[in-house]
Amino acid sequence: MPHPLIAIIPVVVLIAFLGVVIALFGSDSLNGGSQIALLMGMAVCVCLSMAIYRVPWEVFERQITKTLGGVTVTLLILLCVGMLSGSWMISGIVPTLIYYGVQIMSPQFFLVSSCIICAFISLLSGSSWTTIATIGVALLGIGHALGVSEAWTAGAIISGAYFGDKMSPLSDTTILASSAAGVELFSHIRYMMFTTGPTFLITICIFLVAGLDGDMDAVAHVEEYTEGLAHTFNISLWTLLVPVLTAVMIARKVPSLIVLFVSSVMAGIIALILQPHILSQIAGETAISAESLTRGLAVTYYGSTAVDTGNASLNELISTSGMAGMLNTIWLILCAMCFGAALVASRMIDSITAVIIRFVRNRVSLVSSSVATGIFLNITTGDQYISIVLNADMYKEVFRKQGYEARLLSRTTEDAATVTSVLIPWNTCGMTQSTVLGVPTLTYLPYCFFNLLSPLMSIFIAAIGWKIQKRTND
Repeated sequence: MPHPLIAIIPVVVLIAFLGVVIALFGSDSLNGGSQIALLMGMAVCVCLSMAIYRVPWEVFERQITKTLGGVTVTLLILLCVGMLSGSWMISGIVPTLIYYGVQIMSPQFFLVSSCIICAFISLLSGSSWTTIATIGVALLGIGHALGVSEAWTAGAIISGAYFGDKMSPLSDTTILASSAAGVELFSHIRYMMFTTGPTFLITICIFLVAGLDGDMDAVAHVEEYTEGLAHTFNISLWTLLVPVLTAVMIARKVPSLIVLFVSSVMAGIIALILQPHILSQIAGETAISAESLTRGLAVTYYGSTAVDTGNASLNELISTSGMAGMLNTIWLILCAMCFGAALVASRMIDSITAVIIRFVRNRVSLVSSSVATGIFLNITTGDQYISIVLNADMYKEVFRKQGYEARLLSRTTEDAATVTSVLIPWNTCGMTQSTVLGVPTLTYLPYCFFNLLSPLMSIFIAAIGWKIQKRTND
């Protein structure tokens, strides 16, 4: 195993490069600069391992192949999310939801309502990604029309979506955390309520107070949006058939990839029926024809679209980027996976974690170390799935020797690794949600109260010892 002082060098190099990239490129750092920083960190890791510890390149190659193979479905889901975001917008689904939503939802209760709605949908679907890509995008548009800060809105959406994802028995992260720690699924979910319940309650209270305290007199702004949408799109309740059928597929536990693809196809059909003039406009044609409709629908799925509503801010809101808009995200994920794979293959991750484990003296330090490791793994490996598995594997024996139940480990892993992944700009979750919502990760980060409070709540509950028992000999 590499010496800890050697193992930390690639991480330090990565942080240094990221600092330079952010200073030079600012908000554009994720369009290429961060990818270079990740590859530089990987190169340093490989060079140190090969030069000092004689780790052959084949070891790195195998681990990179294994790691990238594990995210293949994730990359396909991202492409389908790009298709869905474009087709739901151009077909009129999202504009219809915005049109009626801004007239129904109160600005004062918008944030707390958004958080609860996303929590409910994510709990049913088991997927924060699907929730954010569908209802989350619509809520962001409603918030924009109501004059609510997009950072606050994104924070409410993400907080609710990750609560549902964390607590749903259909969630892949919930299943992964429980199985990696060796805990029965529903036992794991019930035990999480002691930390997740209070955290979500605090989160709801924050959004409620923020909404009531804010200056959200946006009636005139709402009228501009509704008039612009009604003038541009055929606003029809028939478009909501697609969300309803999507919800049915989710309830029947259809895989996320299939749900997203089929939902995109249904939205395309709605666009052909109700919005042919917009498809022709996207194709650059004035007359509606089979050729212009086909070209417009294809561009909607894979490329950038811009529709003129007569309102500049509304034009920006309903513009989409399709599958092409996900390419930067995929690029970043590939580079982050390579960096994480290099740390795993070189065992530098093991070395750094071993240092942390040495400081474990009691229950609080044990849980705190696991939380810190989960966050650290999200930062270094760039993927929540890797973080969950590695965190459970590293601490399983430590928890056992200390005499604590495995479900304490599974809960701590979720409190740290699952919910903080969306707060890391180069993590798969962070990059995906910032791309889907169009809000930079560092912009919405301070307002994701559920995600920020979950690790702290896990440590607090460990400190007071609520419902934490040591294992019996049996």
